[in-house]
Amino acid sequence: MRRAPRGRRINRKPRKRLRWIIPVILLVAVVGVAGFGVRKAADWINGPDDYQGQGSGSVVVQIPEGANGQQIADVLHEADVVKSSEAFYQLSLNDERAQEIQPGYYQLREHMSAQWALRELSDDANRVEGNVVVREGARISDIIDEITAKTDIDAKDLKAALDEPESLGLPPEARGNPEGYLFPATYTVKPGTSATKLLARMVHKAKEVENDINLARRAKTVDLNKEEVLIMASILEYEANRSKDYPKVARVLFNRLDDGMPLQLDSTVTYISDRKGDVWTTEKERKDPSAYNTYKHKGLPPGPIGSPGKETIEAVLDPAKGSWRFFVTDFEHNKTVFSTTLADHEKAVERSKEYCRTHDDC
Repeated sequence: MRRAPRGRRINRKPRKRLRWIIPVILLVAVVGVAGFGVRKAADWINGPDDYQGQGSGSVVVQIPEGANGQQIADVLHEADVVKSSEAFYQLSLNDERAQEIQPGYYQLREHMSAQWALRELSDDANRVEGNVVVREGARISDIIDEITAKTDIDAKDLKAALDEPESLGLPPEARGNPEGYLFPATYTVKPGTSATKLLARMVHKAKEVENDINLARRAKTVDLNKEEVLIMASILEYEANRSKDYPKVARVLFNRLDDGMPLQLDSTVTYISDRKGDVWTTEKERKDPSAYNTYKHKGLPPGPIGSPGKETIEAVLDPAKGSWRFFVTDFEHNKTVFSTTLADHEKAVERSKEYCRTHDDC
């Protein structure tokens, strides 16, 4: 009998086992692939699982910002609006309406066909949230009007929430006054949102922006505290109408404060009188004893006169360099005239008033 060379051991039994193990593995693989193919073939022949008709009941779904067709399909499937995400996704690939679906909340029904779901999402009447736009410089009265116009929150609930400022999360420097702390932005409001919750979101947004720009530290570099920055920024929202003028108007305010001059701002006077429609004030308005009357009282008013945006806040933190003490709008040439002397300023004011006597764009 020949002996196997050293280092080579012959063992034939494992080779026999491999003869049936390998076919089994291949068979499992073939069955798996075949099963997958059968399912795909079924989808191709019959289409993906889909409900029939308009559905029933009621459900609110949220379409996130930037959601693609697959993500929208998944949202609808999870809410049982459609029977399968594949049904809606396949439809979205070939229907242009799917590309126009806007983010937000929609009132839909359960057990809808993909076709009906797409139809309902394409109809703005089914959007149930309000988009509340708080513009730069908006005052509390403006914000109340905007919220009541765009949501189901009524003015009574808003005023009740504002009367309990501690529930809004206001910072200590606000001293319970929400004016100036409801940050200008666009807010998507889900149905059922309370007045307190929405206003608190606006306050929270203001805090976020303050932290992002490091307001507390940077305010010290211009010898102000956080609230003083917001007060000045809120004034800029009304005293300047162009981005490039914000830092220059801020410099005028700083120069006047440094010189001990009264600010003499019509914007703070109209905040008291609630005047609208023009930029001027009357002698009677300028004699109002309110602490917001910067004709009668030196220094800054006791609080913001509206909600400042990030741009005006930055202008206060980084004012332009200059010796100006005065400014007035030149309506004819759509610019702001800055002056160092009172004589030059009075000439610019008279030119502006003369133009406004014969024109309606003032």
